[in-house]
Amino acid sequence: MGDLTTNRSSVTGTAPVLVASNRGPVSFSTADDGTLILRRGGGGLVSGLSAIDDPNAVWVCAALNDSDRRAAAEAPDGRLDLAGHDVGGQAVRMLDIDPQTFARAYNGVANSTLWFVHHLLYATPTAPSFDAGFRTEWAAYRAYNEAFAGALAREAAPNAAVLVQDYHLSLAPALLREARPDLRIGHFSHTPWAPPEYYRMLPDDVARAVLTGILGADRAGFLTERWARAFAACCADLLGATVDHDALTVTFEGRTTSLGVHALGADADFLRERSHRPDVDERLAALRAAVGDRRTIVRVDRTELSKNIVRGLQAYRHLLRTRPEWHDRVVHIAFAYPSRTDLAEYRQYTAAVQDLAAAIDAEFATPGWQPLILHVDDDFPRSLAAYRLADVALVNPIRDGMNLVAKEVPVVSDHGCALVLSREAGAHAELKDAALTVNPYDVIATADALHTGLTMSREERADRTERLAAAATALPPQQWFLDQLNAL
Repeated sequence: MGDLTTNRSSVTGTAPVLVASNRGPVSFSTADDGTLILRRGGGGLVSGLSAIDDPNAVWVCAALNDSDRRAAAEAPDGRLDLAGHDVGGQAVRMLDIDPQTFARAYNGVANSTLWFVHHLLYATPTAPSFDAGFRTEWAAYRAYNEAFAGALAREAAPNAAVLVQDYHLSLAPALLREARPDLRIGHFSHTPWAPPEYYRMLPDDVARAVLTGILGADRAGFLTERWARAFAACCADLLGATVDHDALTVTFEGRTTSLGVHALGADADFLRERSHRPDVDERLAALRAAVGDRRTIVRVDRTELSKNIVRGLQAYRHLLRTRPEWHDRVVHIAFAYPSRTDLAEYRQYTAAVQDLAAAIDAEFATPGWQPLILHVDDDFPRSLAAYRLADVALVNPIRDGMNLVAKEVPVVSDHGCALVLSREAGAHAELKDAALTVNPYDVIATADALHTGLTMSREERADRTERLAAAATALPPQQWFLDQLNAL
C-alpha cells in the first residue's frame, strides 16, 4: 500500500461525498459498429445517491466487462462524466482493474468464499478447501481493494465522507484509513453476517483481515440488528475486541467503530408508478390469460443458491400431491433469473431448478392446466406483473441479508397477497407480524403455509398486505442512504 501512505497528506481531491461499490450506476456494451452503448442501472444505491445534491460527489466502481474497461480506459483517469457519458448527473470513476485480478477477487473470494460463508452455503465434507489457489485469489482480492482505496484517497476532499459498500470491499476501509486518516469512513454490508463458529471456517489471517478491514471504518452498517450483532460477536471471538452491546460499538486497538442498523426499504413511489405502465399491463394480460381464474403462487428470484428455489418447488409439489383439491385451481409462477453463471455451482443449480419444474409439470399437467410457469430470463416488467397478480408470494431463502422481493410484492399487489416468508430473511424482522413464517428447510411446513395463504380470506389478505406495505416502505432508498451519511 506504499503509494497511498507515502502521499497521505499531499494528495486530496474535491469530492465531499464518495460511494464505492463493485457495480456502478452504469454499464457498457459494444454495438456492431464498435460504438459504446451506455445502460443506466437501478436499485437502492442508485436511488440513494440521487439524494445527494452535490455535483462534486463521486461514485467509484469497477469495470465489469471488456466494454466497461474500454470506457474506463478512454475516460480521463476513468472519470466517465468527464468523457461526456450521461451517467445521471453524478461523477463516476470506473476502475480498469486487471481482468485476471478482478476475476480472482470477484469470483474466487467475494462470491465463492465470503458469500458462501455469510450465507452458510458450504457442503462442509468437501468444501471449503483453502489451498495455494485460494492464496492467489486472496492476493488478488487485496489488490482489488487497494485499487479502490487508492482511487478514493485521490478523489476525496479533506474530511470527506466515504460510504464503502459490501463484501467485495471489506478491506478498503482500513486501507483508506491508513492513507487518509482525515476521512469519515462508513462501510455497509448488504449480506447477512455469519456467526463466529461458521465464520471461523476462513483461514485465521483472512478472517481477521476482513474484520479489521471493516473496523477501519468509523461506522459499519448492517441491514438488521441480527447481522450487526453477529459481526460484533466475530470481532470479540476472533480479535478479542471489546463490544458494548448496549451502544452497539466495537473497540479494537484503540479505535471504536459504531455499528448501525439500516433496514433498506422498497421505493413505493417508483414501484407503484412503474408497475402500471403499458409494458407491465401487457405482460399482466398475458399472465392472466395463461392462469385463467385460478389462484397464483408467485416467486421472483435470481437462481442464487441461498434463495432456496428447489425446496420451494418441492413444497409446491408436496402441496399438489397431498391436497388434490388444488389440482386445476392453482398455478405457480416462478421467475428464476440466471445468476453468477461463471460459477459451476450456479449453473448446476439453475439446471436443478429447470429439471424439477419439468418433473412437476410432467406429474400434474393436464391438457387444460399448466401447474407451473417457469421463466429463467430477466424481465422486470413481467416480474411487476406477477407481483400484481399474486395471491400468495413465496420468499423462502436459506439466508438473506434483506430480500427486497418480500417488500416489493405487498407494495405492488392489486388485490392483496399472503406472504410466505422464511425466518432466515433479513426482512422477516420487520414483516413477521403480517407474514406466514416458515423454516426454509421444512418442505412440508412450507407446503402447509402455501395452503394457508391460498385459503386465506380476501379481507385478511388485504389487511396483511396493507401492514406489510407500511413496514416495507418505512425506510425508502434515499432516506436509507441519507441516514448513513448523516450518521457519519
